[in-house]
Amino acid sequence: MFVSPESIVNFPEHSTDGVSLRLIQLPDLQELTAAYVRNRTHLAPWEPERPEEFFTDSGQHKILQGQLEGLAAGTTYPAALFEGHRLIGRFTLTGIIRGPFQSASLGYWVDKSVAGKGLATLAVRAICDIAGSELGLHRIEASTLRHNHASQKVLNKCGFEQIGMAPHYLQIAGHWQDHNLYQRILHR
Repeated sequence: MFVSPESIVNFPEHSTDGVSLRLIQLPDLQELTAAYVRNRTHLAPWEPERPEEFFTDSGQHKILQGQLEGLAAGTTYPAALFEGHRLIGRFTLTGIIRGPFQSASLGYWVDKSVAGKGLATLAVRAICDIAGSELGLHRIEASTLRHNHASQKVLNKCGFEQIGMAPHYLQIAGHWQDHNLYQRILHR
């Protein structure tokens, strides 16, 4: 199912005036790059090691172009959280699989300036609503490093259940690390 770039989710009901979650587009490229540069140290313990090109407009353009192609193909839903025009987080559904599975993987992060303020929880809830109602998915999976208690708290608040632990699951911060695995069933 194709989702129009005009899809916007606002959070006025949660007293977060000026904060919105929406599909990210090419005009957001410089904001995206600035957010990654601004949060480079903040995100380093939770992400794969990144080449220098990742922190440039050209590097982000390649990634974003691929995600927008995935959006058009129905395999990716690349969203970003904005405070006004400032990008303060990424919330992306990837690996969307149709057929009897109707599932996707969720990855997300928030800017260091808003961490711990509840915006990740609001955005994950919104992504789950979009996944169920607009994308017609049945299930979302997510994983966290075993010591990422903040992200685990977000997932638990949003109705995800831990379904296991995967040893040496992803190479994060230069090391193969164990991850807790979570899922949320959207339609029972």
